[in-house]
Amino acid sequence: MKISSLATYFLSLSASASAFAPSNNIQIQSLSSSNTQLYSTTEEAPSTSTPSSPPSKDPLLIRAAKGEKTERTPVWMMRQAGRHIAEYRELCKTYPTFRQRSEIPDVAVEVSLQPWRNYQTDGCILFSDILTPLPGMGVDFDIDEKVGPVVEPMRTWESIEKMHLIDPSTAAPFVAETLRTLREELTPETALLGFVGCPYTLATYLVEGKTSKEYLEIKKMAFNEPKLLHAILKNLADSIAEYALFQIENGAQLIQIFDSWAGHLSARDYDEFAAPYQKIILDRIKEVHPEVPTVVYIKHSGSLIERMAATGVDVVSLDWTVDMAEGRERINKGRAMAGIDGPGGVQGNLDPGVLFGSQETIKERTEEILKKAGNTGHVMNLGHGIEAATSEENAKFFIETVRNYRHEE
Repeated sequence: MKISSLATYFLSLSASASAFAPSNNIQIQSLSSSNTQLYSTTEEAPSTSTPSSPPSKDPLLIRAAKGEKTERTPVWMMRQAGRHIAEYRELCKTYPTFRQRSEIPDVAVEVSLQPWRNYQTDGCILFSDILTPLPGMGVDFDIDEKVGPVVEPMRTWESIEKMHLIDPSTAAPFVAETLRTLREELTPETALLGFVGCPYTLATYLVEGKTSKEYLEIKKMAFNEPKLLHAILKNLADSIAEYALFQIENGAQLIQIFDSWAGHLSARDYDEFAAPYQKIILDRIKEVHPEVPTVVYIKHSGSLIERMAATGVDVVSLDWTVDMAEGRERINKGRAMAGIDGPGGVQGNLDPGVLFGSQETIKERTEEILKKAGNTGHVMNLGHGIEAATSEENAKFFIETVRNYRHEE
């Protein structure tokens, strides 16, 4: 389906309601984790089958993402690898830049494994960044530890001439190595998760030049030179689709697409500048790897849930501002309006701020969501990434609460 027809379709809904390859001389310490205990002494290792059902070759989380009824709800946390973990903060002293930590395979593997080892999450997500593939498209960037991503702004037709289709094996070989190593380290019951940034969110960095609060430059482009913005988005979509396939081919069992800043768009502009390009990526994944489930996440997406579901994504990840029961209904409505068969999956959606509360509160709020979501097609998560100041004790308690919960038959 062409972009123009996709935009027309999504508009109709409103009427009905690095390659930064580390230098060869970088010396890294051994980060072997082979002797780490994988499960606590008080809980058995997770099983992916029950006496009443035949064993599945897929991990629990993947089965849930595919819409299956599961013996318990799987759980992981967005941003689970990173600053809230003391081991990570210690590692930062040796590898002070984010690009070192994410682009040196041994380091990225260790960081990815830390929350899985510590909390027994059902998913282990690649430690990386949504901007990682940009150099492979002709767009260089840097990450300032205080400012965040920094890119030379692209606001003219001349500036986008340098963009080209990515060759992921050349641009990001460290991602392939990290994924392959993780697949070897993880138990069969654990899902290896890959992720990519969506074109609109990536374009905000390209056009703004850095993180923004109001996104005025990209909105100026959208309203004054929409053809230029569409050209940038199409270039990004084609490359990101290839990058997602590259992750799958190297071991990722699920791909989550992040369009974090699309929540700043009106419904009309989401239909034109975000959804069609999400769909390019999703359709390409399903064309080549129909067995791999997909998830979409947008921060502050309460007004967009039906539209997100209408892209055909397998799972919509809700932020914490949406009631879980209402979110499930709206996901199903969006799929039905788009002519997509079957109910969609859901992920989320505990407010990350709850993890600063008492364990009694964490348990009560978590179990409320689990009860509303049910035991079919739900992956428990936070409604946004875990905050850096969150205690490891409470993060672990959240994971244990989910793992210990059993749905009533």
